[in-house]
Amino acid sequence: MSEIKLVAIDIDATLLNSNRQLTTKVSQAIKNVSAQGTKVVLTSGRPLSGIKPFLAQLGLDNQNDQYVISFGGSIVETTSGQVLASNQLSFNDYLKLYQIATSLGIHFHVESADKLYTSNRDLGKYTIVEGFLTQIPVCVRTPEELSNIPLVKAMFVDDPAKIDNLVQKTELFEPLSAKLTFTRSDPAYYEANPKGVDKAYGLKILLDKLNMTPANLMAIGDQGNDLSMLKLAQVGVAMGNAIPELKAVASFVTADCDHDGVAVALEKFVAAKN
Repeated sequence: MSEIKLVAIDIDATLLNSNRQLTTKVSQAIKNVSAQGTKVVLTSGRPLSGIKPFLAQLGLDNQNDQYVISFGGSIVETTSGQVLASNQLSFNDYLKLYQIATSLGIHFHVESADKLYTSNRDLGKYTIVEGFLTQIPVCVRTPEELSNIPLVKAMFVDDPAKIDNLVQKTELFEPLSAKLTFTRSDPAYYEANPKGVDKAYGLKILLDKLNMTPANLMAIGDQGNDLSMLKLAQVGVAMGNAIPELKAVASFVTADCDHDGVAVALEKFVAAKN
């Protein structure tokens, strides 16, 4: 097995436990492998504002040689803010997604680099939670008011049963598949990124910059939007609380997020190898 030089770690229900906390054991394990020279890259569907607090706790923030991947792969940058890649949704594609959500009565919002926008004047609870978790303002705007705003990612956000029903309506999304990539990042979230943009896309950009290959990559996650990076990595690690589809492609299934699964994986594949 090639040396693992970069570890990509999802945040929610992977890095963080079910109380959305970073435990001491996970934090120390990451600091240990970082001190040995392994790059640890938080790779999340969140915007940067929702990742920064954990970068700070891990001692990875505001550095020119540390990296973060946000919005499910749409933005790749240093933790000091130098952008390596940035992708946007077209306004026309946003309108088509908005029309699907409206026709089915599903809450829907879009995100720019620093704001969350919804046209649902009765705010959905998942939109409120997303704004809180990601620490960005929630703004109510008509679709027309978004025509000149750079939009990074769109999200259908509603009760899991409604999202279950939504993802089965493949006939609605097939016409958009040439321009958009769809992933389920949470039982209550179904996300749309520009075509070809996912976590593996962001990691390929970063690997190329660092003169590494997928043979040097370990990826750890729990949900559908982590599938691409686990398939890319030499070592793909599914959390014990991961969805079955992720466990099926994983090289290793670690402990769940409430039993320091990230630390277990790092100690097995990285710390012990250096």
